[in-house]
Amino acid sequence: MMPKPAIVITYCSQCNWMLRASWMAQELLHTFNVDIASVMLVPGTGGIFTITVGEVLIWDRKRDEGFPDAAELKRRVRDVCFPEKSLGHVDKHEG
Repeated sequence: MMPKPAIVITYCSQCNWMLRASWMAQELLHTFNVDIASVMLVPGTGGIFTITVGEVLIWDRKRDEGFPDAAELKRRVRDVCFPEKSLGHVDKHEG
């Protein structure tokens, strides 16, 4: 049995992005509730906002030019962790 993935959201506390990070954590926990081990919030500085699963960078605010919406974040996590999983209505809005 494979270990469940742990997701880490690192956010800039100087930029007051904790609420955004916690909302995204809630969205991920709701969608992948029993499939993931945890979602951890890590405060940082310097405008950082990244989301990782293990060594895989799912989202980087600077690289991806902003913040993900919930649907895009869920698709990216699914594509890395659970490629066979359907996201229902989230998949129907893709494209």
